[in-house]
Amino acid sequence: MLLWSLLLILAPVGVQSDWLSISMPHRAYEGDRVDISCTGEKNHDIKRLKYFKDGSHIATYSSASSYTISNARFSDSGSYFCKADRKFFLFIDTTEETRSMWLNVQELFPAPGLTASSLQPIEGSSVTLSCNTWLPSDRATTPLRYSFFKDGRTLRSEWSSPKFTISAIWKEDSGNYWCEAMTSSHSVVKRSHRSYIDVERIPVSQVSMEIQSPNGWGVEGQKLVLVCSVAKGTGLITYSWHREDTKESVGRDSQHSQRAELEISPVRESHAGGYYCTAHNSYGLVQSAVVNITVKVPVLDPVLSISVPGVLPFIGDVVELQCEDKRASPPLLYWFYHENITLGNTSAPSGGKAAFKLTLTAGHSGNYSCEADNGWGMKRSEVLPLHVTEPPPKVRLVNGPHHCEGRVEVEQEGRWGTVCDDGWDMKDVAVVCRELGCGAAKHTPIAMLYPPVVDEALPVLIQVALCNGTEKSLAECEQVETFDCGHDEDAGAVCEAVLPNTS
Repeated sequence: MLLWSLLLILAPVGVQSDWLSISMPHRAYEGDRVDISCTGEKNHDIKRLKYFKDGSHIATYSSASSYTISNARFSDSGSYFCKADRKFFLFIDTTEETRSMWLNVQELFPAPGLTASSLQPIEGSSVTLSCNTWLPSDRATTPLRYSFFKDGRTLRSEWSSPKFTISAIWKEDSGNYWCEAMTSSHSVVKRSHRSYIDVERIPVSQVSMEIQSPNGWGVEGQKLVLVCSVAKGTGLITYSWHREDTKESVGRDSQHSQRAELEISPVRESHAGGYYCTAHNSYGLVQSAVVNITVKVPVLDPVLSISVPGVLPFIGDVVELQCEDKRASPPLLYWFYHENITLGNTSAPSGGKAAFKLTLTAGHSGNYSCEADNGWGMKRSEVLPLHVTEPPPKVRLVNGPHHCEGRVEVEQEGRWGTVCDDGWDMKDVAVVCRELGCGAAKHTPIAMLYPPVVDEALPVLIQVALCNGTEKSLAECEQVETFDCGHDEDAGAVCEAVLPNTS
C-alpha cells in the first residue's frame, strides 16, 4: 500500500516534458499542406493524443498520429501544442504536454488587378485584358492559371497566360469585366475587382459603291459583284443595294466590316441600269452615289445567210455572205470561212450584220460558215452548203427539129428576144453551136423556116453580131444594138446535132 501511494505521488501530470515533442514548420503559404507531428519517446505507450490551437482542442487520436492542414488559410495561423496520455507504470497513466509552436500562414499572391489596354475602345479594335498579381521570390516558379469573365459569362477559363486579347470588340461587348488567378490545384483562388469597358461606336459615313469587274461592266451569263463600302463606321453595319429606277432592294447583308459584296449571278441584259447602296449602324441611313451598270452580251448565235443574184448560184455570179448575231454587243468582228479556210473578215462597229462579197468559180462549191467575236465570247454559225453550177446558155434555138437547130433567141437582162440576120454568118453560128454544146456549124437559115411567126411582143435584141468564131458565147461577141430590124429578118442556125449518151 505504501508503494502504490508513492507511485501516485511521483507520476507527473500535465506538465511539459521532453518525453513528448512537437514538429511543424514555423511558416507556410496559403494553400500549402501543413503536417503537425507530435511524437513520444515510446509512441506505443501513447493511449490518447490531443492537438490544440490557441488553447482550443482541435483533434484527438488513439495513438501517435500527425495532424494535417490540407489547405492552409490565414485563419490557420496560431500557437499549436499537443497533450498525450501514456502508460506510466503497470496500471498507472500519466499526461505529457509539448511546448507551444507558432505557425504563420502567409499570402501566396495578392488578389489580382484587372487592367485593359483601353477602357473606352473604338468598335472593331482589339483590347487586351491583363490579370496582374505576383508571387514571392521563394515561390516564383509556382504555376498560376487565369480566368476572364464578362457580366457572369466566362471568356477564358484557366488560361496559362495572365493576358487575354479580344481581337475585335463591339458595342454589345460593353460591360463589367473581371478575372481570377488560381493555383493549378485550385487550392488558392482570388478574384479581381470589376472594371467597366465602354465600347465607342462610330457612325457610318462616306458610303460608296463600285463594280468589281476587270473592265467595269457586266457580261451576260457571268457573275457581277457590287461592292458597298464606308470610309468610317464601326459595329454591325447593315448594307442594302437598290435599283435607281424602281428603288427596290436587290440584296441585303449585315456584318462587322466596312465593306460588303453583293453577287449577281448569272448577269442578264435586264440587269443594266443605275444602282446605289445604303449603309447604317443604328445612327441613320447613308446612301451612296448612283453607279450605272452596263451589261455586255457575248456572241451567242451567229447566223450565216447567202444571197445569190438568181434562183441558183452560177459560176461568175457575185454572191453576198451575211453574218449576224442580233443580240451581241458591239463592236463585232465577223470572219467568213469556206471549208474552214478563211475567206476574210468584216467589222461591225455598231453591231448588227456584216457582209462579204465573193465572185463564184467552180471551186467555190462546198460548206460555208461564219464566226463572230466581240471580245466576250467567240462563236461559229451553223454550216450552209453552196453548190455552184455552170450558168445556163443565154442563147437558144427554137421551133427546130432538135435543140441544135431553129430560130436564134438570146437573153439579155432577164428577157428573151431575137437576132437580126444583118451580117449573120457561119462564124456567128459556130459560136452559137459551141455555146449550146452542139456539133459543128452547118447553115445560116432564115428564121422564117421555123414557124410559127414570132410574137410581136418579143423584141429584136441584136442588130449585128460581130463574132470571130472563137468566142465561147454569143454574149462575148461585139454587137450592134437594134435600129431598123423586124422579125421578118430574124436569123436562124443549124448545128450538127449531138445525140444523148445512152451508155
